[in-house]
Amino acid sequence: MTAPEHDLLVTDFDFELPPELIAQSPPAERGTSRMLVMDRRSGDFRDAMFREFPSLLQPGDLLVLNDSRVIPARLYARRTLRRERERPTGRIEVMLTEPAGENEWRALVRPGRKIAIGEQLVFPAPDGSIALEAEVLERGAFGDRLLQFAPVDDFFATLDRIGHIPLPPYIHRDDQPFDRDRYQTVFARERGSVAAPTAGLHFTDTTLGAIRDRGAEIARVTLHVGLGTFAPLRVERVADVRLHAESYAVSPETAAAINRAKGEGRRVVAVGTTVVRTLEAAARHSPGDGLAPHAGRTDIFIQPGFEFRVVDALLTNFHLPQSSLLILVSAFAGYGHIRAAYEHAVWERYRFFSYGDCMFLT
Repeated sequence: MTAPEHDLLVTDFDFELPPELIAQSPPAERGTSRMLVMDRRSGDFRDAMFREFPSLLQPGDLLVLNDSRVIPARLYARRTLRRERERPTGRIEVMLTEPAGENEWRALVRPGRKIAIGEQLVFPAPDGSIALEAEVLERGAFGDRLLQFAPVDDFFATLDRIGHIPLPPYIHRDDQPFDRDRYQTVFARERGSVAAPTAGLHFTDTTLGAIRDRGAEIARVTLHVGLGTFAPLRVERVADVRLHAESYAVSPETAAAINRAKGEGRRVVAVGTTVVRTLEAAARHSPGDGLAPHAGRTDIFIQPGFEFRVVDALLTNFHLPQSSLLILVSAFAGYGHIRAAYEHAVWERYRFFSYGDCMFLT
């Protein structure tokens, strides 16, 4: 199937996905997922297992990981009643999305209709004591709120104590203790994501060792994944898509490693779409042909026709229909090639989305 001749629509990136193919839990053992390997130039693909991934790398390849760490960003609150006649609401879900200033966070609140500016929220600990308190400063669309938290000694330690792992909405269960480990990469270091960079979930320390033994190099970038990455695209035309900005950083060491690899004709292999967006965003802030160190925020949206300046190969999971991530991989490997690969993956009953299987696009 070739790309549509008309201006691309978000609906062009739809596909039928049986709900039972959406992975609800990780595989019993990390790193045992299936993997579809595809030559993005020819469109040829074959079925494989992720354990083969190190053998598919070439000596000299530079593998780039996103070392962002997922925080326990899903909290449960209750309102502080201001008048005796007010009725208490049920449990309020507060999903932190990104820091917005000193003790301030943007968040999604559900149910949000009655949570007005000036509302006071309290966040109980398991023992019933109040662990956090916050005031609603701003109210936005789709449940978006700006919260001002009362200072505490260690905010992130408090999140670790009372927060829940922010599993995506297509996982239809509450988070479990094992999610603290499995919805986190083994190389996670920099705290800040509210969704996992899921292509990295397949790696184990043994896999990373095998990659080094293969003669490949490993570098890291940081992009803190926000909910905007997975938010529904609420426009019809792909050209009208605008993404929420996310914080990222490319260190001097990683920039130098990438410039050496590109200068020597070695491949840069991105682990995940977040790495692609980080490297290609940084490249657009770099003078000349090289990659300069850079830190900032990016809302880069990669669609068919995009000129990739850094990334040569990509390991990625299978993405949601009509999502910006599916559009990105279609830009990288070709609309028709990705369409055919996804049809094959559905037919062969691959597992989809965050805890699912992966593709290696070379």
